[in-house]
Amino acid sequence: MEKWEDNRAWFMVLPVFVIVAFSAIIPLMTVVNYSVQDIFGPGEAYFVGIEWFAEMLSNHRLHDALLRQFLFSGLVLLIEIPLGVMIALAMPTQGWRVSLCLVLLALPLLIPWNVIGTIWIIFTRPDIGLMGVSLNGLGLDFDHTAAPLDAWVTVMLMEVWHWTPLVALLAYAGLRAIPDAYYQAARIDGASAWAVFRYIQLPKMRGVLTIAVLLRFMDSFLIYAEPFVLTGGGPGNSTTFLSIYLVKLATAMDLGPAAAFSIIYFLIVLLFCWLFYQALQNVGTGDKS
Repeated sequence: MEKWEDNRAWFMVLPVFVIVAFSAIIPLMTVVNYSVQDIFGPGEAYFVGIEWFAEMLSNHRLHDALLRQFLFSGLVLLIEIPLGVMIALAMPTQGWRVSLCLVLLALPLLIPWNVIGTIWIIFTRPDIGLMGVSLNGLGLDFDHTAAPLDAWVTVMLMEVWHWTPLVALLAYAGLRAIPDAYYQAARIDGASAWAVFRYIQLPKMRGVLTIAVLLRFMDSFLIYAEPFVLTGGGPGNSTTFLSIYLVKLATAMDLGPAAAFSIIYFLIVLLFCWLFYQALQNVGTGDKS
């Protein structure tokens, strides 16, 4: 009876799991169905097995998009995680300033993704945008619509501005959960600020930083709306990430290759999220030992 009392809460959320699973399985099975068929029109489909998968895996454009995606997601993690932690460490711990900082940090997260791209289009225009005009006034010849490097820098700045607050909020929550007794013991021992961060704050933030890394990797690896609105994947293919390449395939009515690629895309994200999770867990276990 006691075991039933402990586990009955799971039965309350079971309908939600069933609904979510049902709504996810049907689109997934549709994609799987398309990925193994060559579709010529309504009622004209022929089974081709893994032909589309083999074609996608040997596609050099996909390889280029994959390299761009890994570079982008890697830079996102290298910039946003340390920057978010530093912001969290610099935030006040009590008083009205805490609420003010939390509200200001949350503002970029409330803006829809497609609106973010539109804001940065206006902000970075070389003729009227505040950032574009300022950089050109300094003699840097900035134009994200023509120069691949400028486009990359603009997309990175946009992503960092939009999502670093999420990392900062998660890190701040982890810091606030640390009991004061740890800090009191550190003061008694005469520990430096770096020692406090290295041996108290960072280990205690491991859980929230794991969530931050996984969320930011998944979001950055699946990014679509912001760079599509800002650059359209250009100039050339310089900012054509995996999601933009996939949409181009689908809109060209290459449903078989697009479906096969979407499954490959999903498996890549799943694999690397698992690898990140295992690595972070092993780091935490090593710290404890």
